[in-house]
Amino acid sequence: MSKPILIGITGGTGSGKSTVASSIFKSLPKKNIAIIEHDSYYKDQSDLTPDERCKTNYDHPFAFDNDLLISHLKDLLNGKSIEKPIYDFSIHNRIEETEKIDPKDIIIIEGFMILENKDIRDMLDIKVFVDTDSDVRIIRRIIRDINQRGRTLESVIEQYMTTVRPGHMQFIEPTKKYADIIIPEGGYNEVGVDILVTKIKSIIKEKEALYK
Repeated sequence: MSKPILIGITGGTGSGKSTVASSIFKSLPKKNIAIIEHDSYYKDQSDLTPDERCKTNYDHPFAFDNDLLISHLKDLLNGKSIEKPIYDFSIHNRIEETEKIDPKDIIIIEGFMILENKDIRDMLDIKVFVDTDSDVRIIRRIIRDINQRGRTLESVIEQYMTTVRPGHMQFIEPTKKYADIIIPEGGYNEVGVDILVTKIKSIIKEKEALYK
C-alpha cells in the first residue's frame, strides 16, 4: 500500500469537528479510511488519585501524550498497525484495552489541539479548521457533557470559564492560520464537507491508479 495521507481536523470544543470527521468517514469505503481521536492520547494518569485527575487541566497541551501519537503516526506511515489507547472520561484515565488501527489510504486525526503541536502539524498533508461561533460551541458542550459524561451544569460552566475558554484563546484560535481549509459551522456546512470529501476521493483514485 502507498503512504497514507494524514488529514487533521481541528476546531474549538463543540465546533462540530467530530461531525465533520464522521461525515467524511461515512462517505468513503471503510477499507480506505481510519479515524484517530486526539482525545485518546490524553496522558495515562494511573499514578494519580481520582481527585487529582479531576484537577488536571485537559485544555492545555501538557495533558496530551503527543510523543506516543507521533510515534503511532510514524508507524502508520511506515505501513505498521498500532494499538490506539482508549480513554474513559468517567475515570479521567485510559483503560487497559486498546483499539487496533491498521494503515489506510486516508487517516484522519481529529482533535482540538492537533495544530498546536508543530511536530504533528508538520506531518499533516491537509489541515482543516472547523470554525463555529463561541455561543454555539458552549451550548453544544453543555448538552454533550451533561448527557454523555454525567456532568452537572455548574461544573461544565465552571470548567468552560476557568480552562476551556482561556485554553481556546491561547492554544486553539491562533492555529487557524495554519489551516489549509476553514469550514464554518462544522458538520452543518454540507457544501464545505462535500468539497472536502470530493478532494479526498480524488486523492484515493490517484493513489489507486498508481498501484494498479
